[in-house]
Amino acid sequence: MNGSKIFADTNILLYFLNGEEDVIEILSNKEIFISFVSELEMLSYPNISPDSEKIINDFLSQCSIININNKIKQATISIRKKYNLKLPDSIIAASASVLNFPILTADQQFRKIKSLEIILYEPN
Repeated sequence: MNGSKIFADTNILLYFLNGEEDVIEILSNKEIFISFVSELEMLSYPNISPDSEKIINDFLSQCSIININNKIKQATISIRKKYNLKLPDSIIAASASVLNFPILTADQQFRKIKSLEIILYEPN
């Protein structure tokens, strides 16, 4: 995989935080970009402990968090209409698309989007 920038889906962040060695290796020496959706998903788990929340926040502080803008909104609408993805997945895919970064995900549904460079992680 060339390039130092990668867009990570929420499931990849969870694998990383759980110590999945393959994911840690893939993300090492990369500038990690994530959607604000992933930030919200990770921090809004019910019953999240203060320790876990601190670990997540420490990790997120090392990522570039991409907020929504008009280009991402338009891309989200297009992706959602064309591929019938859930809204959060559509926003994540649109963010990676607008930035033109490869997206690392374990979600098979992203394979539908031919305009995205997908790095599909298949956990053991």
